Amino acid sequence: MASAADEMTETPFRGFRPAAFGFLRGLAEHQTRAWFEANRADYETEVRAPLGALIAALNGELARRGIALRGDAARNIFRIHRDVRFSKDKRPYKTHAGATLTRDGARMSQGLLYLHVDPDGSFVAAGFHRPEPADLQALREAIAAAPDAFRGMMDALARAGLDFGPDEDALQRPPRGFAHVEAADLRDALRRKSFLARRPLTQAALGTPAVVGTIADFAAAALPLLRFGWAALDG
Repeated sequence: MASAADEMTETPFRGFRPAAFGFLRGLAEHQTRAWFEANRADYETEVRAPLGALIAALNGELARRGIALRGDAARNIFRIHRDVRFSKDKRPYKTHAGATLTRDGARMSQGLLYLHVDPDGSFVAAGFHRPEPADLQALREAIAAAPDAFRGMMDALARAGLDFGPDEDALQRPPRGFAHVEAADLRDALRRKSFLARRPLTQAALGTPAVVGTIADFAAAALPLLRFGWAALDG
């Protein structure tokens, strides 16, 4: 017998209906367990199920294009419940839905494709989000050791209309061990703690199956970044 997760991902992706965004807006307004439980069926039907179906559809489309990213609903959709143990913000629920696809299918492997469904602004992103210190060091070493390859990757992103955007966690100066790097563009890159490209997705786009192709196009455009980072991490 198929599991609930299997049944979810066997459903063809038809797009997110307006009710998905209505549920998330309602959850933002009513941050209580009572409201969530009363509306849980809407979450499962309108948000989680379509997101699982989108992951399944992307698995097929990305595989067809030879892009090594995959996921499944059971592992790769983030919980709607917030972890409030170490946060001053004690609201119990997220007001967006998110999921990843990665090389090995694990949710947080580095070099990921991230899907963000949000009434206040949906988007797709790809790259390396706050990697662990050893991985961040490997990325920085690759930038410093192969500046031409790094700049070639950045040029490829720029031709596709992509860039890293701001990094609120960036260091004020290059990290220890990289003071010898003089080029301004490389110094800026070395200060970063994340390397992510992103593209907005409208509610209208997410409402149709065609968004699968739109997201796959973005993944293809971001592939130079992923390949550069994967090569650095693989040593």
